[in-house]
Amino acid sequence: MTTPPSPPVVLTLAGSDPSGGAGIQADILTLASLGCHPLSVITAITVQDTVGVNDLMVLDSDWVNDQARFLMEDMPVAAFKIGMLGSVENVAVVSQLIADYPDIPVVLDPVLASGGGHELADEDLIGAMRDMLIPQVSILTPNSLEARRLASNDPDEDEELTLDQCAERILALGSPYLLITGTHENTKEVVNSLYGQDGVVRADHWERLPGSYHGSGCTLASAIAGMLATGLLLPEAVREAQEYTYQTLLNGFRPAWGSSCRTGCSGRAATTRKTAMPPRVEGCTR
Repeated sequence: MTTPPSPPVVLTLAGSDPSGGAGIQADILTLASLGCHPLSVITAITVQDTVGVNDLMVLDSDWVNDQARFLMEDMPVAAFKIGMLGSVENVAVVSQLIADYPDIPVVLDPVLASGGGHELADEDLIGAMRDMLIPQVSILTPNSLEARRLASNDPDEDEELTLDQCAERILALGSPYLLITGTHENTKEVVNSLYGQDGVVRADHWERLPGSYHGSGCTLASAIAGMLATGLLLPEAVREAQEYTYQTLLNGFRPAWGSSCRTGCSGRAATTRKTAMPPRVEGCTR
C-alpha cells in the first residue's frame, strides 16, 4: 500500500487563548484547515474571552526553548509562525532558534496588544523585537497601530507617521517584506499593503465588514506561514492568505457578547457558503 504524502509541518509559537478565537488555537485551526500539520509552542497563558484579556502569565523562556527544540529535532519544519512572546527573554530564545534554522521561512505577527486593547508588550520587549527578531524574519504582519509603535520610540510621534514612513523604518531593520493591515484605519475599505525593500509590492482593497473580529491577525499570519510551507512564493502566499482570511471572517459567527469569531472551515469550504467580490489590487496583477 502506498504511503500518503506527509503534510507540510509548521511550528507556531504563541500565547494560548482559551476562547479559541485567537492565539495558538487560531493558528492550529488555520494551519490544519489548510492541510498543514501544526506544531504548537505555548509562550503564555491568558485569561480571556471574546471581549478581552483579563490576565496573562508568560511562560519561562527555558520552557519555550525546550518545547521548540524537542520538536525541531523530531520533525522537518517547513515554516515558522511567531505570535505573542510576552517577554524579552522569550524574544531572545526564539531569535536564537530561528537563527539556527536560517533556511526556514519565518512569519512574525508582532502582537503588541489584544483586540480589546490590553497591552501585551512594553517598550523593552518592542526594542528586543527590533534588535533581535525582525532582522531575521521573512515577513512581519502588523496592523497599522502596531506598525506605528514598531516604527517609533516616541509615542507622541506615532500618530503623525504615515504607513509608508512606518514601512520604510521597519524594513530598514532587515526584514525583506512587511504586510501592514488596514483594519484600524478610518477608511471605507480595508487596505492591506505589502511592502518590499523597493516599496509597495501590492495593495489589496477589501470590503470592510461590520463589527469586530477576534483573531483575524493570528489567522492571517498563520495562513501566510501555511502557504509558504506548501511552496508558494511570498507575494503569492500573502495574496492567498488574505483571500482565505477574508472568507473565514465573511462566514464568521458571534458565539457570545464580545467580538465575532472567524470560521474554522477551509477557504474552499467557506467559499461555498458565502462569497465576496474579489478585492481591488494596486501594484501588480492578480
